[in-house]
Amino acid sequence: MHLLRLLPRPSSLNWIFPSAVLVLAALAVVTPRAVHAEALLVVEADTGKVLQADNATMPWYPASVTKIMTAYVTLKAVKDGRLTLDTLLTVSPVAASQSPSKMGFRPGIQVTVDNALKMMLVKSANDMAVVLAEGVGGSVDGFSAMMNQTAQKLGMTQTSYVNPNGLPAEGQITSARDLAILARAVIRDLPEYEYFMHIPSIRYGRRVTQNFNKLIGRYPGADGFKTGFICASGYNLVASATRNGKRLIAVVLGASSGNARAVRAAQLLERGFGGNGLGWLKPALGTVDNLVPIDATPPNLRDEMCGGKRKRPATDEDADVVAANGSASTGESAVTFFTAGLQPPMGKPSDLLAAEAAASEPIPVYTGPTKTGTALIAAVAAEAEKQTPAKRGKKSKIAAKKPDAAAPKAAADAKPAAVRHANARPEAAAKPAASADRKPAARPAAADKPAPKPAKPKAAAKPKGENKPAG
Repeated sequence: MHLLRLLPRPSSLNWIFPSAVLVLAALAVVTPRAVHAEALLVVEADTGKVLQADNATMPWYPASVTKIMTAYVTLKAVKDGRLTLDTLLTVSPVAASQSPSKMGFRPGIQVTVDNALKMMLVKSANDMAVVLAEGVGGSVDGFSAMMNQTAQKLGMTQTSYVNPNGLPAEGQITSARDLAILARAVIRDLPEYEYFMHIPSIRYGRRVTQNFNKLIGRYPGADGFKTGFICASGYNLVASATRNGKRLIAVVLGASSGNARAVRAAQLLERGFGGNGLGWLKPALGTVDNLVPIDATPPNLRDEMCGGKRKRPATDEDADVVAANGSASTGESAVTFFTAGLQPPMGKPSDLLAAEAAASEPIPVYTGPTKTGTALIAAVAAEAEKQTPAKRGKKSKIAAKKPDAAAPKAAADAKPAAVRHANARPEAAAKPAASADRKPAARPAAADKPAPKPAKPKAAAKPKGENKPAG
């Protein structure tokens, strides 16, 4: 589906201004031509000043960027003292029944608010969003009402919530404008909890999940927020970055892939920081709160995103990789974003994603009460044990005990691991994660020991026995 641009095409302006080249350059910066339905917005985090807006007030399906509001409402409840990050919440049958992406815990399993938030924001776990909703609001409907009240209070006049995770639902709507307002509210109202929005990765047992926001650890200064995808919305991203004390928020809705939204957001941020040197050409667009809403139906990108052979689940776990020559979206975006002789300051669109993310230790997450020291190490190791192949030899049991001898030292390293209060930072969890790695690492080697056993049945299968039935 193609959206009509409100501004005229550059070619129609030639007869108005003799300095057509200058005007075309300005328009190329301010109003890039999209190859398909897309909403784009860049604002200054502290002032709300709009630096670029394309379809910014067009209603849109939010998908998993909904979880920014779920986190905001939950963390406001924590800040107000209605619960703590250590509060235990129980996985209900409703939570366990959610579609992927999810942790997949059985009903009855308990997790802390802290761990549920990390799993929800990094893995985009739909079941953890419901766990938080039921724990804070009593039910999905009760929490959705809290989300809607909060949205109205913040001035998100185009937003309506039906569930806490963004899975397809009638009436779940937002806009780039409203998402920028929400991101500003997180920065303004919850600075002590904002670290939840830019955790690079989490470790659950042996499984490590990287943040789906591909700017984290790749784009210099990237420090938030959340991705989302359902077929109807396309690939969404609310991102932020800080450079020289200046923080910007970029919103991309309707990109054609996970890579495309990351490249799109990086280009928007780069331009917002003045990377093209033409900031003085930008017209005054006011503040994000004053952008005028468009009364329209959200574009449905289902056919474009998931039609024909492009079968995709409603999850952010996309594994797409930019081809050498760029995809139809990312390759063309470099041309449409930087026309009239302007070159993208970051080089090819694929350059951003070609590099490995900055090295960082995954933050350990686990079930049950908050744990520190040896208890945390044991919890992480226990989860790893469950995920280890069942085949083990006698030495594996001995190997499992070995880390206990080093437990006092490991415990000292692990003390700052659990993020249990406002001032704790997830980076502190690096050391216990490394300890957890060492503990299960001995298992595969031990498990290989009994490998010669299958030889016995072969020797027992004598020709005599094989021929008996034939007689």
